Amino acid sequence: MTARLAYGFIGLGHLGGNLAASLLRNGFTVTVFDREPAAIERLVALGATAAVSPAEAACAGNAITCLPSPRVSEAVLAGPDGLLQGLPAGGTWIEMSTNGRDEILRLAELASAKGIETLECPVTGGVHLAAAGRITALVGGDAALYERHRPAIEAMCAKSFLMGPVGSAAVIKVITNMLAFIHLIAAGEALMLAKQGGLDLAQAYHAIVASSGNSFVHETESQLVLNGSYDIGFTMELALKDLGFALAMGKDLGVPLDLAARVNAIFEQGKRTYGGDAWSTQIVKLLEDAVGTELRAPGFPATLQP
Repeated sequence: MTARLAYGFIGLGHLGGNLAASLLRNGFTVTVFDREPAAIERLVALGATAAVSPAEAACAGNAITCLPSPRVSEAVLAGPDGLLQGLPAGGTWIEMSTNGRDEILRLAELASAKGIETLECPVTGGVHLAAAGRITALVGGDAALYERHRPAIEAMCAKSFLMGPVGSAAVIKVITNMLAFIHLIAAGEALMLAKQGGLDLAQAYHAIVASSGNSFVHETESQLVLNGSYDIGFTMELALKDLGFALAMGKDLGVPLDLAARVNAIFEQGKRTYGGDAWSTQIVKLLEDAVGTELRAPGFPATLQP
């Protein structure tokens, strides 16, 4: 039996912490680093080894990152005490953050110059699915490299799709996130029509789930709206980052993205009103505030369950 590879994992936030925990749960050796000591402590309690820098974590031979922006990814990869100072030649960097195509191609070139192979592996499905190891991986990179790290990817993700060379996963991830934010705005508007039309919102929610108008976002995030917590574990700032990637891609490829542009403007308004750290699902509160009524129904959870 082939020995399991060891990994350094950098970025232990809402998403990364759950992904690293899945590796540990499946018997992988994991060394972790995060700017927040409490995040490291949570993973050490599950069996991880703590590192004092990305470089030290990368001494495992392979490194996984799950970070909030390309700027942070570049600092962790190539900055002082970064991954490139710790990864041995022939090691692998697995980037699970969401990046634009140009960003991941540029960062992969930096890694390649140091003899490091890159596998981009952003995930989709939500923090609650990551907690249960049921999230989906969108992979870009060499097929043989993907197979080498597939046991680790499958330990974290229930499904994975090799989309093509590095850069391919960034394209599909930006597309899926763009659709999710469009669907979120649409779900909020649908629920408000139901509310103002005198319908029972719980019954309306379930009717939509069983209809041709259903979406994954309605099934999940509408529950958090109806509860009033909005707690999706993903912020408006991150939503705007991803929408920015989509709009830039549309401009580069000559594809008009009228809906995405409108949704981006709504999220800009949401950030101005509630702050960039507000949960992205709270974007529906703009409509609630405009109409002067809340979308609430009993029996819905404050957080999504795996």
